[in-house]
Amino acid sequence: MKSSKAQIYTKCHKIPEVRFEDQQLTSFSGIIIFQLLFRRLNLKGKLKKCFSHLKVSPIFGHHLIVILLIIHMILGFKRLRQIDYYRDDPMVLRLMGLKRLPDVSTISRSLAQMDTQSVGKIQELSRTFVIDGLQREQFPRLTLDFDGSVLSTKGHAQGSAIGFNKIKKGARSYYPLFCTVAQTGQFFDMHHRPGNVHDSNGAADFMLRCFQNTKSQLPGTILESRMDGAFFNKDIISLMAAKHVQFTASVPFARFTELKRMIEACESWSVIDENWSFFETQWKPKSWNTEFRFVFTRKKIKKPQKGALQLDLFEPVARNYQYKVIVTNKTESAKAVVLFHNGRGSQEAIFGNAKNDTALGVIPCKRLAANQVFTLASMMAHNFSKEMQMLAHPAAGRAKPKRPAAWKFQNLDTIRHQIIQRAGRFTWPQGKLTLTMSSNQAVKKDLLHFMDSLQKAA
Repeated sequence: MKSSKAQIYTKCHKIPEVRFEDQQLTSFSGIIIFQLLFRRLNLKGKLKKCFSHLKVSPIFGHHLIVILLIIHMILGFKRLRQIDYYRDDPMVLRLMGLKRLPDVSTISRSLAQMDTQSVGKIQELSRTFVIDGLQREQFPRLTLDFDGSVLSTKGHAQGSAIGFNKIKKGARSYYPLFCTVAQTGQFFDMHHRPGNVHDSNGAADFMLRCFQNTKSQLPGTILESRMDGAFFNKDIISLMAAKHVQFTASVPFARFTELKRMIEACESWSVIDENWSFFETQWKPKSWNTEFRFVFTRKKIKKPQKGALQLDLFEPVARNYQYKVIVTNKTESAKAVVLFHNGRGSQEAIFGNAKNDTALGVIPCKRLAANQVFTLASMMAHNFSKEMQMLAHPAAGRAKPKRPAAWKFQNLDTIRHQIIQRAGRFTWPQGKLTLTMSSNQAVKKDLLHFMDSLQKAA
């Protein structure tokens, strides 16, 4: 039916008078879904145990400060000073179980009191939440990806150092090594490091802990892992083979001059698809004791290089192809190995989403333990956004070669704009607490779906 102009247009020239009053109005009605999630996880009670060893017992407990940081990031804020913009929001206060939020100075003092033991306990709790979800979903195989990510600091934060920093050259930074779960898009664990270390620094011990924690809790699950060339060394490869972890790793050409000669000597390449071809062999470097499967791949370049070629001493150079070597203990076809290894790019998306949505790249304090707690809170906020969606929607039926996430996750920023940032009012009609929002059908459908799923899962 066609509408008239009178039904569509209205005159609105007058600017309304602005008034500020104390009313039970919230700007974040949709965060009620996280209230249900936190209750289901018993987040407050479990976090409180992480600080039971601290003798200081302030009015605002340390566990409340960590919960506030998690909520702060879920709401889309990054700097601690931005708490002032929602400190009177009744929905946030109810979520915290407080009548008022702590001042920024109180939060800073609380973070300064946290120690290495506190960090370790929060880290263990974060792992436990992820493992609980994995036990519920019962994946037949899990893919653990390992890589580091630069977290730049603006000042001289304790434990930071000047290292490789592509975006902010010369800035001090941390360079933590992260373990992520490809199937759920979550952070499993973190190994914190200064910014001037190599990717593989402490990697072997950290990987071993991740594998042991996963195997002890998920004994029947097949573990997989994939790494870039920075993690390629004899110790890490041998560790994965000994722990029966199915792995792929990029092999740096500069380590073994034989690789270039083997590629140049190959006259027959097997076709994977229109872009990729391969050949493979069982081989071991001279200093190694065991042979492994090496898959040599080449990829067609869409725009062949023009002009004279700059020859490389170690890496083969051609106008039409790019070359890569993958070492693996997988027994699947070469095509499956290549697709699996190339799927590790999904981890970069996890880092990007966490930095954009949950302030993973923010370093707010000068003390090392405080910054580690902040980073762990960022990881947990990211993980909770995935956990909520996992509970609300069924997973895909089978694993795909590249091991993408088993759900079609929405970014937290999308959920924030569609559901969380909704105006609402608290009222008590006939003594019953009620949160009233605008009657938007899309918001109503999504919000009630999440609430129903979380209440059924409790």
